[in-house]
Amino acid sequence: MVLPSGVRERVAAVHGGSELPERLRLYDGWAARYEQDVAALEYRAPHLAAAALAFAFPAPPAGARLLDVACGTGLVARELHSRGFRCLHGVDGSAGMLERARRTELYQELRECVLGREPLPVPAEHYDAVTVVGALGEGQVPVTVLPELLRVTKPGGFLCLTTRSNPSNLRYKQELEAELGRLERCGAWHKLLAQEVERWERATSEEESTQGTGYISGVVYLYQKCPIPALEEG
Repeated sequence: MVLPSGVRERVAAVHGGSELPERLRLYDGWAARYEQDVAALEYRAPHLAAAALAFAFPAPPAGARLLDVACGTGLVARELHSRGFRCLHGVDGSAGMLERARRTELYQELRECVLGREPLPVPAEHYDAVTVVGALGEGQVPVTVLPELLRVTKPGGFLCLTTRSNPSNLRYKQELEAELGRLERCGAWHKLLAQEVERWERATSEEESTQGTGYISGVVYLYQKCPIPALEEG
């Protein structure tokens, strides 16, 4: 099946090596066609991430406060809402994407924030869960944001992250997994899941395709922030 005209070019543009202001401009321009394009790509990350998070959640999630980082047009929010999550906040660096997310009426709060350049505009230990779906990749959100994601998560809260395993993202994936492991060894969180998925989305080039399948693979990571150790009685 051939991808619709322009999809490859738009994906390549936002994943290219452009400077941040240009990349945000590209995302603003892509917002109107974004959902149509990712549907053509058979993009599964929002569904897979929401399913993993919902499965791990220990109680009915309606009262849980969740932050959808790099929320885009709200694809993750739709999946979470269908699984009972109701208190959804979102941040994104693209004003155009945020406007589309606002139209879903699924978020209680939306804010503009360029993650990696500025801290998240929320208090520490504020959220029961944090998601970053689709934005952790080469030329996108840097690996260095992980401590900031931990900062805003409550002790015992969950962090659900995704990345791609296609050839052009392998270096980033290695850096991400090294930092995930470092934070686990430091006692910041512990891993609940690292789910490798072969048919993550359709490849936009033969070079990116996994073993000629026409698809690229990806990973869903689920971590739980470690509780604050109790003070020993003296």
